[in-house]
Amino acid sequence: MRLKDKVAIITGAASGIGRASALKFAREGASVVVVDGQCEANEETAGSIRADGGKATAIQADVTDATAVQHMVEAATREYGRLDILFNNAGVSVGGTVLEMDEATFDRLFAVNVKGVFLGCKAAIPVMVAQGGGVILNTASQLGTVGSKASVAYPATKGAVIQITRCLALDHAPDGIRVNSICPGPIDTPMVHRLRQASGDPEAAMRSRIERIPLGRIGQASEMADVAAYLCSDEASFITGAAILADGGWTTQ
Repeated sequence: MRLKDKVAIITGAASGIGRASALKFAREGASVVVVDGQCEANEETAGSIRADGGKATAIQADVTDATAVQHMVEAATREYGRLDILFNNAGVSVGGTVLEMDEATFDRLFAVNVKGVFLGCKAAIPVMVAQGGGVILNTASQLGTVGSKASVAYPATKGAVIQITRCLALDHAPDGIRVNSICPGPIDTPMVHRLRQASGDPEAAMRSRIERIPLGRIGQASEMADVAAYLCSDEASFITGAAILADGGWTTQ
């Protein structure tokens, strides 16, 4: 119960890493506010937590909307009295070179992946400062640390998340707030499956990914949830400003 009596907000909680993390955090003793734009799937995440004996509240919100994000934080503190953890996990991915990608898609990627982190932190940090501390975790990517062919925007957004994380960690260490980012490699999630299908040859796309991974397989959302729970727990009390790679060794090559 490493998160016993903690209150956590997790965005992008309807599926993938967000859903797995919500279930994990609840099993570790946290009260979880699950946030997503997909209302029905998000409610299913909260329902699964409650069915397992945990505490969960589902909120539908667009992380690119400052008002919606502020309401998200207010709802969490109104329901549970405090906010100990903010896990900015919501994200989107679209491939394409600079010549292939249109401006609207580029803007959408930065709005969700970068502005969403900015708005979440802007709303949550005053609450954490007032209560004497907290933890923020941002989902970046191993592609935020290396280049990638035919993917001009997504790695750029995740590199930005890593840098935002470092700056926040410096600014708010005196407030007792730790800020880290998790950098997953290819993970078995709906997002990765959509990218495989968009490639035109899903099996070849999967083989190509696995060939890049020294451990010889893609990761599971539950494995990322384990890393997230650790980073948000007191066991990681001396870790801040870090970009934690969980990529099966992808970036070691």
